[in-house]
Amino acid sequence: MITLYGIKNCDTVKKARAWLDVRGIAYTFHDYKIAGVDEAQLRAWVDKFGWEKVLNRAGTTFRKLPDADKEGLNADKAVTLMQAQPSMIKRPILDLGDRRIAGFKPEIYATTFA
Repeated sequence: MITLYGIKNCDTVKKARAWLDVRGIAYTFHDYKIAGVDEAQLRAWVDKFGWEKVLNRAGTTFRKLPDADKEGLNADKAVTLMQAQPSMIKRPILDLGDRRIAGFKPEIYATTFA
């Protein structure tokens, strides 16, 4: 089963969903702003991609954090922040069961589903 993780109002997630929909690729959408994200799942993403890629530091949610929360970042602190505020998680994350893709690039999706 394919699962697309993200937030429904995110423009990048909308593009990924549209890409999958146009091609008739069945998937389940997991909105982690509504449904949250399991710590084990989040740690698996951090192990796979590195916390630096999974934690969206460019977003307003992260930028609005107090400086103390931004200092001394490591995998554990990043997971704690992302669980508390799922808007800080990179999106989308596409889980294909045997592998995962962070972010959306049409050319990567096209290669994946070729």
